[in-house]
Amino acid sequence: MRTQRHDPAQRPLIVIWEATRACALACRHCRAEAAPGRHPSELSTDEATALMEQVVAFGRPYPIFVITGGDCFERDDLAEIVRRGRALGLAVAVSPSGTAKLTRDSLADLHDAGVNALSLSLDGADAATHDGFRRVPHTFDRTIAGWRAARELGMKVQINTTVARHDVHQLADIAALVRQEGALTWSGFLLVPTGRGADLGSLTAREVEDVLNFFYDIGHAVPVKTTEGHHFRRVALQRAALARRGVGHEEAMDLGPLYRSLRVRGARLGLLDATDRERRAPINVSSANGFVFVSHLGTVHPSGFLPVAAGNVRVAPLTEIYRSSPLFTALRDPDRLTGRCGACEYRRICGGSRSRAYGVTGDMFAEEPWCAYVPGTFPYPEEAGALLPR
Repeated sequence: MRTQRHDPAQRPLIVIWEATRACALACRHCRAEAAPGRHPSELSTDEATALMEQVVAFGRPYPIFVITGGDCFERDDLAEIVRRGRALGLAVAVSPSGTAKLTRDSLADLHDAGVNALSLSLDGADAATHDGFRRVPHTFDRTIAGWRAARELGMKVQINTTVARHDVHQLADIAALVRQEGALTWSGFLLVPTGRGADLGSLTAREVEDVLNFFYDIGHAVPVKTTEGHHFRRVALQRAALARRGVGHEEAMDLGPLYRSLRVRGARLGLLDATDRERRAPINVSSANGFVFVSHLGTVHPSGFLPVAAGNVRVAPLTEIYRSSPLFTALRDPDRLTGRCGACEYRRICGGSRSRAYGVTGDMFAEEPWCAYVPGTFPYPEEAGALLPR
């Protein structure tokens, strides 16, 4: 486990700004329910600059500022916003869509403006799977081309993969592609039923446990992390504790057929025997706890997948909303959790996905629907407890 170096109640590690909801894609899971055109009330260039000044007001080291969408390339002032952010001293990253606007020239313009990192979505190991999910042809090829162009320009690339029914059996192949092409991180995003994603078939909690353990297995081959999969932290601690005891994890953690099939495929692709990188330890960042999302209209949310607003940056400073709003302070209190999450010995380093709890039950403090762990059942609590951050 890695912990945040600074008090997450005072300063987020990451600020995400949804610059627009305009996008040429029509992805099956879209949180933003993206539209073809821009909203007339989006934050203007100057308002975006004011937002970045509010981010700077958190103090040094400044939070990472990520510009997303929709498709951020739909804003013709994107490079100017980046330049202004860099002039303020911010590290600015972008998260564009795999559209015709994702070109080497457009990436070079952003790189010249000061962008050194971006994230791209890859939701299948082949064009048929990815394009079927994104519902527009050629997005797979454009994403791969943009990925390669960004790396040639010297930019750091994070690859995001939605983990859902359509691609779960391709996860080993996607990981192998990430290893082949090279990436700073590979983030497995556990689907949250919000926006268009509310209608997609979800995995079972047991299947998610299998996936998270497979992610742990390939940690020496691929720099893997999770998004809205906070119980990966619990899995990492338990796996480390089992390794210290010399106990086999598959039986101890009651893993199932999906895990075994992913391992077989991963072994064939050479992912299980890799020793060329250090395992990427998960970090305890979650909604309102080191993370904040600002919408295209300026509303402030604990996460882009938790559609409850705590305020608006056009009305109150982001620092005030993040530090003092009742919504954010409540989400930072693990004693507010209920159900299995409230009883769990790992709630202070995990806490479950508040976005998924809200999406499934309407209660953001309810137990994590995609977690199979029963509190208190891990057979070696002392070993796991010794690994918990102090």
